[in-house]
Amino acid sequence: MRPMLATPAVGVPVGEQWCHEVKWDGMRVLVDVRGGRVRVWSRTERDVTIAFPELTTDASGLTAYDDLLLDGEVVVMRGGIPSFAALAERFNVTNARVAERLSATAPITLMAFDVLRAASTDVTGLPLRDRRQLLEGAGLGSPWVQVPPVFDDGEGLSRATAEQGMEGVVSKRWASPYVPGRRSDDWRKTVHRTTDSFVVGGWKFETDSRDRLGALLIGAPTTSGLQYRGRIGSGLAGRTGAALLPGCASCPTRATRSSTTCRAPSGPGRRGCVRAWWSTWSSTGSPRSAGFGSRPGRGCAPT
Repeated sequence: MRPMLATPAVGVPVGEQWCHEVKWDGMRVLVDVRGGRVRVWSRTERDVTIAFPELTTDASGLTAYDDLLLDGEVVVMRGGIPSFAALAERFNVTNARVAERLSATAPITLMAFDVLRAASTDVTGLPLRDRRQLLEGAGLGSPWVQVPPVFDDGEGLSRATAEQGMEGVVSKRWASPYVPGRRSDDWRKTVHRTTDSFVVGGWKFETDSRDRLGALLIGAPTTSGLQYRGRIGSGLAGRTGAALLPGCASCPTRATRSSTTCRAPSGPGRRGCVRAWWSTWSSTGSPRSAGFGSRPGRGCAPT
């Protein structure tokens, strides 16, 4: 089974028909418990149980259940907020010994926000309000498994999460059933974004294409040259990418990099500048989940 997905939204919806949750910056998982045996599945149906040994121990509290299927997000907390960079070390671990070592240095917490099966009964057809009552009444709660709260005031939650540097808010209709593998308008995600200007240091075609722009490689000027800050992939489809591609002709198809520097060409926009948005910074100093915003006009001043 694949999890239900939220539709991107510009703002948080209002009204009594909605509840609101923190958007956890982690790894989406389904946790399946049968006869006290715990298995963890990624959103692409990959068995990742070995990567998260905390969830398979009795101390997690999950092994006490005979039959339970949870939807949630695995996070690593740092300073009271999720750290995607800390979690990234654990994504693709397939060695039990390595996973055990990482569980001591970067312990995870499962933020369980939905229940899909309980006591051998499929509850996906129930409205969210009923599923939430089942979840809160299941008695989950340990250092490794939490049931995070929901809120009525979505706009207040949005302001609070932005102030705390968290990723955003997920809003859900109380009446919505759970539709596995579908992106539904009954669930909406609002992501906090930061914008700034960057210099284009290179570009790439889409995979298996020689006529469609796939990514812009961006940098920030320093006294020693242009510091490489990552790539922009989102927002370049269709007319936007087609309009930018001719201006990329003077850029190298691969950024000229020495360690973390690249050469600034005279590509799209004034002085090769573009405006980009992103959600958070990665541990390497690159904007994560970055997308193309616009080509700045006069006075582009990347930072």
